[in-house]
Amino acid sequence: MPMARGFVYLAAVVDGYSRRVLAWRLSITMEADFCVEALDEALARHDRPGIFNTDQGSQFTSREFTAVLLGAGTAIGMDGKGAWRDNVSVERLWRSIKYEEIDLRAMAQSAKPGPRSAAT
Repeated sequence: MPMARGFVYLAAVVDGYSRRVLAWRLSITMEADFCVEALDEALARHDRPGIFNTDQGSQFTSREFTAVLLGAGTAIGMDGKGAWRDNVSVERLWRSIKYEEIDLRAMAQSAKPGPRSAAT
């Protein structure tokens, strides 16, 4: 998501059935470590899934990420190219965060008057 000073990336582990967010992390880089941290937290706090589905982003195809899933005995599923429906629950989550939190807070901040200087 574009921000004033670059981009912010969200990794969220979402239960496919309930659409409940099990763990999440934000990052300003596209490295795999924040995705692995979210995955580690989800696996530590919730039951191990039989299948874990992701898109084909480099974070999710990295050795670090896939090693965690394989070590947990979880099968890895990946969306096909252009299969937007497979990732729609995470995309809707991101859209909600963007429009209901980030954009509204940015508008509220811009509406606040700035500091006043003393007139002499």
